[in-house]
Amino acid sequence: MAKVVLDKIKREFKNVTAINNITFEIPDGEFWVLVGPSGCGKSTILRTIAGLETATSGNLYIGDRLVNDIPARARDVAMVFQNYALYPHKTVYQNIAFGLEMRKVDKPTIQERVLTVARSLSLEHLLDRKPKQLSGGQQQRVALGRAIARQPQLFLLDEPLSNLDAQLRDDTRAELKQLHQKLGITTIYVTHDQVEAMTLADKIVVLDQGKIQQIGDPQNVYALPANQMVATFLGNPPMNILPAIYKGDHFDICGQFLSIPENIQAALNLQPQQLCNLGIRPEYIQILREHKEGELGSLSVKVQVVEPLGRETLIRVSLLDTSVIINVQVSGIVRLQPGEVLSLDLNLDHLFVFDSSNGNRIFPLFV
Repeated sequence: MAKVVLDKIKREFKNVTAINNITFEIPDGEFWVLVGPSGCGKSTILRTIAGLETATSGNLYIGDRLVNDIPARARDVAMVFQNYALYPHKTVYQNIAFGLEMRKVDKPTIQERVLTVARSLSLEHLLDRKPKQLSGGQQQRVALGRAIARQPQLFLLDEPLSNLDAQLRDDTRAELKQLHQKLGITTIYVTHDQVEAMTLADKIVVLDQGKIQQIGDPQNVYALPANQMVATFLGNPPMNILPAIYKGDHFDICGQFLSIPENIQAALNLQPQQLCNLGIRPEYIQILREHKEGELGSLSVKVQVVEPLGRETLIRVSLLDTSVIINVQVSGIVRLQPGEVLSLDLNLDHLFVFDSSNGNRIFPLFV
């Protein structure tokens, strides 16, 4: 096990900067997740740590070693890829043992490690099978087992669950978390799936366009996003973003007024008539059956789509006479009809204000 330090890592491909000035430190034994949209640079960071890519500039440390010029095979890391990369002609036992055999580990040790790993991953009854005889989830567990058996300093996973169906992905995600709690190996996990990021990570690194947007505890990042990109990326349904004009004691949202409580007024550093974006998560909006057209603090909307999910209902509405969409999440079953006009009550204790020019958070203030 080892800490990992990235110090101003940059990776360029001709005229494209894939990652730019990436700096963070992962303490020994922690589970960190790199998350962001496709093309944000998360896999490039992982491959650079593994030694499969070479940083254009910056320094990379694994443990106390500067590994910039150390080849991948000598970095003592194990990587699990999205496509499993199993040897089709080898059995499960032989696939798990392969990395140990390449390192000339003695046979009794290989057998002990393979059997231990197989038991922890519920693979002991499959050791004589070939990959083609396994399900997708079983193949993924074999790939994980091969990496774990090596007992590396560092465990790297590049979207390892993306090829699994929803139920199997949930089950394997839980197994991964239990394995990390048991083994304590420093782990870096790449995904675009926010659920995986939120449930697995000790810390998440949110990336966009090759740059770090925010690093922190998953719940803290969700509750206090640094900017509009982070706010809308984490959360399903995503945070609602409403274009607004600051009017001093209220916001003008497409011609409708939303009053501003005094505590928010005092904290806002906005000029009258300044454009901004308001953010509020779907779970902090209440549906009011009675339509209150023009009442200060109430937004008039028209129902577009209703999605009952059993214990909760997702409702997609539009601001009246506009194309601005608002997602609302309420508990239980709510019976509404498309085209129905009603009002929304926003819980302003959970309101965010973002700069419309750069997306930075204006309110709440950083703490």
